[in-house]
Amino acid sequence: MLRPTDLHRIALFLLLTGTLAARQPLVLVSVDGLDHRYLRDADKLGLRIPNIRRLMKEGAWADGVTGEVPTITWPAHTTILTGVPPAVHGIERNQMWDYSLIKVKTLWDALRQANLTSAAITWPVTVNAPITWNLPEAFDKRQGGSMDLAAIAKKATPGLVGEISAKYHSFPQQWMDDRTRLLATLYLIEQKHPDFLAVHFVDLDAEEHDTEPFSVASKAILELTDEMIGRIIAALPKGTVLALVSDHGFVPVEKTVHPAAGTVTPFWVTAGNPQEASELERLSKDPANGIGRKIPSSEWHRFMPGRPEPLAAYEPEERFAFSPTPSNTPYGKPHEAGTHGLWPGRPDYKSVFLLWGPGIQAQRLPEIPMTGIHARLTAIALDK
Repeated sequence: MLRPTDLHRIALFLLLTGTLAARQPLVLVSVDGLDHRYLRDADKLGLRIPNIRRLMKEGAWADGVTGEVPTITWPAHTTILTGVPPAVHGIERNQMWDYSLIKVKTLWDALRQANLTSAAITWPVTVNAPITWNLPEAFDKRQGGSMDLAAIAKKATPGLVGEISAKYHSFPQQWMDDRTRLLATLYLIEQKHPDFLAVHFVDLDAEEHDTEPFSVASKAILELTDEMIGRIIAALPKGTVLALVSDHGFVPVEKTVHPAAGTVTPFWVTAGNPQEASELERLSKDPANGIGRKIPSSEWHRFMPGRPEPLAAYEPEERFAFSPTPSNTPYGKPHEAGTHGLWPGRPDYKSVFLLWGPGIQAQRLPEIPMTGIHARLTAIALDK
């Protein structure tokens, strides 16, 4: 019979010879609003993103990620770390601050249960989360993608803001933007060595709302984000895997319109009776009416399980958003140049998933659902 000392010697030998695989640290970078077309059409868009291009060349990346209803930031980020849609995990709108509102177990819970360390930088729904080093997404004020650091500090791991500020004297500015998110990320990687770290970059999303996706300004923000990703790559300990994700696609908006029939939301209109269905069908024949693709029955059941299917449902036409408020004029002016929240089945309205690092084979993956990301992250973070 083997004695405990013999088992210890065998395990040590296997570890030193590489026969026993060590768990790999995982860094998860979310770029809010990073539509998959930025990656797929990088050459066509003329993007100078050498670090993301390297990840694409050397890693495994999906041909788009299909979201869940609603395709907005906080629900999507929670789906990424739970593997279930918003209707199941309970985060169905933004600014649901406290972690206790999540109805299912998350990757944060699994890491804590496995006695592994974790870190988060402005990841949604992480106030009071079981995270070792936490700078949660919490704010009293916003300025574009920036959040007031004072509000974050109140909810953060005690002393963490002071530690980062001592290392990086420019960190404690009023607004936490992507530059200071990067500084926090570098500090945690280099000083705390977490088994899993997740950072949420927000500035691209803010720029796309202001100037629309794929604009000169939005592309410039992405190129700056690429520089930040390069600094993260340079700081990664040997053996670390990096995952790049986003929460939703993005579309430009030029006009709003209130359909003359049906129940209207900003992102789809539904018919409750045959008369409304007939009128919506008629209106959809002319793109000037702003009524676009008819949502197939199969998609309704896929994305709205358990909810009654309307007689008909339509998305807005390209560059339109629906206005729930009737107007005396045919068209209205949107309050932003770009938007998201659209029906997940809309063609080309996809987000991003990419894996890079030791053991990750370079390959192009087919389109995946957002609910499928969690299992892939868990397999690396928990070595399962």
